[in-house]
Amino acid sequence: MKQSDIWEIEAKFRDLCKRRGWRTSETEDWVEVKDSYHHFIWVRDVHLSSFKRITKNNKCVVRDALTYRVIESSYTAWLFLKTPQQALVKAVLESADFSCKIALYDLSSLADGKSICGKLNGTDSSVFREFEDFLENEFKIKFEPLSHLDASETQSNACAVTEMT
Repeated sequence: MKQSDIWEIEAKFRDLCKRRGWRTSETEDWVEVKDSYHHFIWVRDVHLSSFKRITKNNKCVVRDALTYRVIESSYTAWLFLKTPQQALVKAVLESADFSCKIALYDLSSLADGKSICGKLNGTDSSVFREFEDFLENEFKIKFEPLSHLDASETQSNACAVTEMT
């Protein structure tokens, strides 16, 4: 996937969000809906320890006119340009704190011209659902479960990931 493709996805999705009346940023990747922030993080690869630190910190930067403030994001979507490590997927599946607030999207196949991507989204984020619909409708991307883990390998938790496709 070329950088210009990422920018096109971002710009078109940002426009869609604005049409829905959601607040967005031109310089940061977040969407605000009813005082909750839905944060998008584009990444090629991330080490498991960094992923956990960033996810537990759960912050994003919001610019208001000439000032910046750091806020707690309600939800975070990790958009991977390279297939994420299985350990990351497992970390999300095994933690109720992560699985309720974190979505993972493997967009790496787009670089090869394929239109099937992986996803793991157990959140109730309306923005992430809209993002998935947007990718399906606008770019003809289909999603398949990101996790290939056997359900017995993961802990049962209060926010089990039930919708994987």
